[in-house]
Amino acid sequence: MENNELKIALIQYAPLWEQKSGNLDYCNRIMKGMHGIDIVVLPEMFTTGFSMNVKALAEPMGGLTVQWMKEKARETGAAIAGSMIIEENGKFYNRFLWVTSDGNVQYYDKRHLFAIGNENLHYTAGSQRVTIEWKGWKIRPLICYDLRFPVWSRNHDDYDLLLYVANWPSPRHHVWKNLLISRAIENQCWCVAVNRIGSDGIGLNYLGDSAIIDARGNASFLGYRECVETFSLSWQELHDFRAKFPILMDRDEFIIS
Repeated sequence: MENNELKIALIQYAPLWEQKSGNLDYCNRIMKGMHGIDIVVLPEMFTTGFSMNVKALAEPMGGLTVQWMKEKARETGAAIAGSMIIEENGKFYNRFLWVTSDGNVQYYDKRHLFAIGNENLHYTAGSQRVTIEWKGWKIRPLICYDLRFPVWSRNHDDYDLLLYVANWPSPRHHVWKNLLISRAIENQCWCVAVNRIGSDGIGLNYLGDSAIIDARGNASFLGYRECVETFSLSWQELHDFRAKFPILMDRDEFIIS
């Protein structure tokens, strides 16, 4: 075990609508001098907001935002996580990026596209679950609407931490809070989620409540405010609880097509 404690910073803010440079400038200011952090988590589509304007806003994997994330990872020594619009082979993805100080980039493409908001008409769905290994932890990255689908997030004893980034709007805010707690309890894991605040360019409002939740369902929600909050997560505490109350051994087995 490299590090029993994982120090994670949640950045909750109101992304400027479709203004990459303005959002990166904001993140530069708020992350200035940050150190001693293992993971920095930004919201879904943190440089643009939840936009369907893919042709104008998409970047390649070697583009501005990925380079910025590499720079921030080198400056802070932390893994930088958040999603953005990526174009690859003529297709567009809502892609969760995980970038570390050595320049390594891992990613997860959002599986469940929000058809009610026409996301499925502009983006290609991912098909692979991803496990990121970091400082002795196993981490499962997911994006926003994925939260509603427990089969996709099911813990097959292959992760310690569920990590969500989101633009989850206020009309379904109670769902956000309840499902996050449910995912932590049923998967016997730490659950970390970063949501945005403010209003976007199509008039949707967001109430934030980014969260840290332990495997027992004890939750800390950040409320509606612009903030950077840091938490320490204990690997040992989680695995002691699993050993004492080993519900995962009785889980249903199934294959996802």
